[in-house]
Amino acid sequence: MDHRTPRTSELLAAVLAAHTEDQVAIGDLVNALRNRAFGILFLIFGIPNCIPAPPGLPVILGIILALIGAQLALGRQELWLPEKIARRTFSRALLETIVTRSRPYIERFERISRPRYEQFAGPTARRAVGATVVLLGIVLLLPIPFFGNLPPGIAVCVFGLGLVERDGLVIILGFVATVLGLMATAAMSWLIYQGAIAIF
Repeated sequence: MDHRTPRTSELLAAVLAAHTEDQVAIGDLVNALRNRAFGILFLIFGIPNCIPAPPGLPVILGIILALIGAQLALGRQELWLPEKIARRTFSRALLETIVTRSRPYIERFERISRPRYEQFAGPTARRAVGATVVLLGIVLLLPIPFFGNLPPGIAVCVFGLGLVERDGLVIILGFVATVLGLMATAAMSWLIYQGAIAIF
């Protein structure tokens, strides 16, 4: 019998297979994932920021990611969501799009990823990741056009991969991606501000 820990791509496929109805409740998703919820949900709610998504969706995702990150920062082992958010649903088609589009890239990543640098994947590091994701979630609330949600979305996804794979090196890369993403977001905001001044 195979007792190895499931890889990220396997968990995402299992999540998709477990939800066959047209709508997926966020609470049901959290309950199915249990103690693996943090990393996988960072991916599920981070990836839509990296692909074309309906207007307004990054705001909803930012709120959810900030709530998840806050609980990770507080050291919770299992995730809790307010009833109003837990009951909110999204289409299974969106979940299938997320899993289908991301799986080839994640499988390539899994070939080189493994549990390592445990000091950067332990409880203290997880708290730091949670606090950082809160910040990234807040950034997603900002109305920055022209792929303004892409840099924080990428950073959240990197953190998600690092947590699921227990790869401290990837978690370090998540912090690097956060710094670069915040710089890119600040630069885009500055350019938009300067453009507005020039027009008016």
